[in-house]
Amino acid sequence: MRIGILTSGGDCPGLNAVIRGAVLKGTEINGQEFVGFRDGWRGVVNGDIIPLERSDVRGIGKQGGTILGTSRTNPFEGNGGPERIQETLDRLGIDAIMAIGGEGTLAAAKRLTDAGLKIVGVPKTVDNDLDATDYTFGFDTAVEIATEAMDRLRTTGDSHSRCMVAEVMGRHVGWIALHSGMAAGAHAILIPEQKTSLEQIAEWVQSAANRGRAPLVVVAEGFKPDHEDDPHSERGLDAFGRPRLGGIGERLAPMIEDLTGIETRATTLGHIQRGGVPTAYDRVLATRLGMAASDIVQSGSWGQMVALRGTDIVTVGFEEALGKLKTVPQHRYDEAAMLFG
Repeated sequence: MRIGILTSGGDCPGLNAVIRGAVLKGTEINGQEFVGFRDGWRGVVNGDIIPLERSDVRGIGKQGGTILGTSRTNPFEGNGGPERIQETLDRLGIDAIMAIGGEGTLAAAKRLTDAGLKIVGVPKTVDNDLDATDYTFGFDTAVEIATEAMDRLRTTGDSHSRCMVAEVMGRHVGWIALHSGMAAGAHAILIPEQKTSLEQIAEWVQSAANRGRAPLVVVAEGFKPDHEDDPHSERGLDAFGRPRLGGIGERLAPMIEDLTGIETRATTLGHIQRGGVPTAYDRVLATRLGMAASDIVQSGSWGQMVALRGTDIVTVGFEEALGKLKTVPQHRYDEAAMLFG
């Protein structure tokens, strides 16, 4: 069987480890052959492929990014669609697709599977917001990077007696903010699941300052203050029609300064959270997911994806990943909030 692998959506530490795990298990155990689609669904639509043999994946497990490239191409737009893609697969002699991606990628994969294409999935999102899996690779790396950045912000904040606002990724959920904020000892953590007033934020900041601390506020990009209905977005829409978020930290900083009189600076970590090498945990998880994805192709379990449940790798349907987001539960936020101020 000849399998085409694609990586789609935002890049993520661990993508290469998934590719390596799938190719090694597939070629050595399952008798499979692999090619890679360049730049996500764009490569599928256009038939742009590269070979993926054992020698091509040597040593890539520890590399960040993706050797295949990625994009946010929508496979149903332009020259795409199920019939066009199936024609391309037939022409290239590709029997099945292994799609590695997040919510948008898996939603597209489900639509194509429903139309008759043979596709399996591997969940990918640094936000850790897919409900079908306990953890996604890349999340641990993003938390580690964010925590280190906040440790650095704390030292410069202490030096100048400033309040520092660190904006991290988190479109709909606050897992990165919660974990990195707790690890860094933040005095306030602001996440999309919890609407919080500016007065409450200022109270936490002032409380920390009154104890002689330089306040640290962590905010997820999708956070909405209680007087606003939508997250801050001024960068238009992506290929799947979702607002490009970012900038809430820069908006909050002057508000905090006005309310408290404490000099406040904001830093947006942005893409640095998904750059560089993956942590050991993410390398292992991604490798296991790639190996398991080869197995579900072998079994012909189309429309299925691999997932982590506890410490076990399991198989679930695309619909489980797309039914709802895995949000931060109230008790987890309350646990962290005990440390605020």
